[in-house]
Amino acid sequence: MRILIVHNAYQQRGGEDSVVEAELAMLRERGHEVELFGRDNRAIETMSRLALAVSTVWSAHSHRDFAQRLESVRPDVVHVHNTFPLISPAVIWAAHARRIPVVHTLHNFRLLCPQAMFLRNDQVCESCLGRAPVTAVARGCYRDSRVQTGVLAAMLMTHRGVGTFRNRVARYIALTEFSRKKFIAGGFAPDRVVVKGNFVDVPAFEEGERSGPLFVGRLSAEKGISVLAKALKLDSALRMCVIGDGPEREQLPGTGQVEAKGVLPQAATLRRMQGAECLVLPSICYENFPRTLVEAYACGLPVIASRSGALEELVDHGRTGLLFSPGSAEELAGVLAWARDNPHALREMGRNARAEYERKYTCENNYLRLMAIYQDAIVATGLEKNGSRAH
Repeated sequence: MRILIVHNAYQQRGGEDSVVEAELAMLRERGHEVELFGRDNRAIETMSRLALAVSTVWSAHSHRDFAQRLESVRPDVVHVHNTFPLISPAVIWAAHARRIPVVHTLHNFRLLCPQAMFLRNDQVCESCLGRAPVTAVARGCYRDSRVQTGVLAAMLMTHRGVGTFRNRVARYIALTEFSRKKFIAGGFAPDRVVVKGNFVDVPAFEEGERSGPLFVGRLSAEKGISVLAKALKLDSALRMCVIGDGPEREQLPGTGQVEAKGVLPQAATLRRMQGAECLVLPSICYENFPRTLVEAYACGLPVIASRSGALEELVDHGRTGLLFSPGSAEELAGVLAWARDNPHALREMGRNARAEYERKYTCENNYLRLMAIYQDAIVATGLEKNGSRAH
């Protein structure tokens, strides 16, 4: 199979970029011809605001380049990840004009919410779910800017209006059932949205000594860093390791409680996971499927997470980890204290987590699921091409 993957890389590398790289490698290792059509958001620094706004809604440059790429590659499937802001949904039209099936992975909620996380003032907000994002523009939800939010709203309303999202994508991939339900509530056709989670390739390893909780990720507000910081201050006996960096790093207590490692390569992060007792995910936003969670499960590491978004779906309370109320530092402190006092229970949860990984989140399982989705999209597009309605 020939597959053309579309991805607009972020200025600050994150889990989505890692997922795209992992899928590329997985497909190539299994003999598929895979190419990447990419843009890098570092190019934004040299663009005018007007050019960037126009590109966000419809990038003529990307449309032209992508059309040429389609002619040279002639893919069986186009797999879109992120198009914001330099690629734009224009590439979907280029593929549809040539009757090439389009599969689109929904890594965040950008197509429903300009801010992409359903978060406002550190609280969940669904004001724009299933509606025109007028409220988001009025509030300047994206980067506290009405102008920038307005550009995103224009992109969304333009492509909703002309049917880009409704008629020109054969299959959407939601990362969890929680995410799928949100997109259906936002107006997406239920039969076009399927579920395929993230994956990692971590072979079985020999268990060793484990010590302390671990946080891995961007140190930013939506990740619940302030909640974690308050929980640590409530119990001065708590100690933990933190891997990552971001604007909220100063909120964390000093070196007496926190071993701050900064950003580490994935191999080093996985080694840390294999030596920790639990991973902490205190997010206050709707999480879709943090890649760190599946990495933790692969490393036999139970997850302590807030009941936020899909985390309640992904963490089986008492079996693969523990859950607490989003935003509650007191509850998180209590759960961490319990975890510290019950290492044998955590070990059992860790074994369950590894079993869950082997059952659901291995590379091979993910590959088979992705191939089934591609084939489904090909069949659906073929039916439409031949004049029959697939949906």
